[in-house]
Amino acid sequence: MEVLEVEVHQEQDAVETKLKIKHLISMKKWSILLIGISMLTPLVVNAQSFAETALLFSRTTPGGSARIQGMGSTQVSLGGDYSSAYSNPAGLGMFNRSEFTFSLGFNSAGSEASYLNNITSENKNNFHIPGFGLVLHKDLGKRKLLTGSFGITYNRINNFNKSFRYEGTNANNSIVDYFIEDATGQNPNTFLKGGSNFNTPTGLAYNNYLIEDSTFVDPNASPLQYLSVLGTYPSNPNDIRTVYQLEEVRTTGSQNQFNLSYGANFSDKIFFGAGLGIASLRFEANKKYRESDFNFVLDPTFNPLDNLLLEEQIEIDGNGINGTFGVIARPIDLIQLGISYTTPTLYVMTDIYRGTVTTQWNDFDYFGDGTFISNVSEESEDVISEYNLQTPSRLTVGTSVFIGTSGFITADIEMVNYSGAKYSSDISGISFNPENETIHELYQSTINYRVGGEYRINNFRFRAGYAYMPDPFKTEQNGITRKISSYSSGLGYRSKKFYADLAIVFTQGKNSYRPYSINSVDSPLVTLDTQATLGVLTLGISF
Repeated sequence: MEVLEVEVHQEQDAVETKLKIKHLISMKKWSILLIGISMLTPLVVNAQSFAETALLFSRTTPGGSARIQGMGSTQVSLGGDYSSAYSNPAGLGMFNRSEFTFSLGFNSAGSEASYLNNITSENKNNFHIPGFGLVLHKDLGKRKLLTGSFGITYNRINNFNKSFRYEGTNANNSIVDYFIEDATGQNPNTFLKGGSNFNTPTGLAYNNYLIEDSTFVDPNASPLQYLSVLGTYPSNPNDIRTVYQLEEVRTTGSQNQFNLSYGANFSDKIFFGAGLGIASLRFEANKKYRESDFNFVLDPTFNPLDNLLLEEQIEIDGNGINGTFGVIARPIDLIQLGISYTTPTLYVMTDIYRGTVTTQWNDFDYFGDGTFISNVSEESEDVISEYNLQTPSRLTVGTSVFIGTSGFITADIEMVNYSGAKYSSDISGISFNPENETIHELYQSTINYRVGGEYRINNFRFRAGYAYMPDPFKTEQNGITRKISSYSSGLGYRSKKFYADLAIVFTQGKNSYRPYSINSVDSPLVTLDTQATLGVLTLGISF
């Protein structure tokens, strides 16, 4: 990134220019202006935050019992499992007795981050409850309408418990360059406390002396242009700065859904079902970004700052509602066909953002008048945003082929249009049109595939499965294809009134991350290889 040019009335070489920035600063005196300006739009760190969040909450997994997850989460044409209340309520019509089911899960999520030829590994483990259900069965005793079952179930459909870290020495740019670019065109007063830009990382950086408007050096310069004592001189390509960068990113939370569903059995040939889904999500991200060891090739003795630390936290809570409708047909005893449609989920969202910038200056004579600065810190206020999110609908079709009493093979295909995610606001004057256009431009419709099978020996069950989610982006982003593949296996024991199932699911994929973006091809890029291993134990009793 290029730092904005400063008008200098005398010709100097790059070293003299840096010294001028160090000592000429005494011309600038501060006056603190408190400006009461309300933020009318939600705070976003970069232009694609809303688009990325929409994808995060739209790209869910079916979840379900250990039996289902051991077969790649394939379930739309099967039935007879509490997971049907979520995936295809028609499957509840296949119950012939009431049942209570409870699952326990253990998730181990690992990442391998590559940044500037350095590879760093992280791992995070957590126990959780992936699901439970109560299915109440009733024999209806009618000529064609044989039975009906009502299910109350809970499923975890997204797990946000992950972490990664990266580090490296960057000779191309610094987050200071991002602050300069982001501040350009803004009045300096907006970065002061009470100003409209105070609660942004750039505003906090401004109050930590990391950037200044150009009048700080030249009173005749534009106050809408910015520079930094940590910047390089733009007209001299030999003025090279290196900086050590380190960031830790940790996310927690989950996306869950309660379902109230009913399924009916018509003549043991056709099963109908419908259900109401009550969704909830909680997502929290904590980021600690640090820069240190600033080194300037043309002035190795210039060492004003020991380190800077940007800490950010965002909490997102949402509650939503959807409906699911499905049919399963059994044209012959060996084959079952299923179809299920889930409406868009309508979420009411609240997010809270807070940030802190802390700088450790080396007793630096910042103003050039003998006033030294050392430890500086500025914290934002809590920025609260409320809005609505609609995640896409889902259409799933599947088939199961039974091999006598020895088992079966089953497969699903699920169609999701990720570009259909949409934001809105109930507050007059707030428009999400730019964010919705970005979502439409970035994402595409995909077909997710799942296949699995079960082999039976007396009361024992042996299972395996595979699931594939293709890249939801229309074009490859940052050289990364964001496909997700899952491999699963499981075993179970079934008696007339009790069963126990165990499943292991291994998931892998790729992703990328930019700590900041600047108008340069050299914006830092972290590539991520992610893996997760999920273990699920499900216990059930019939009555």
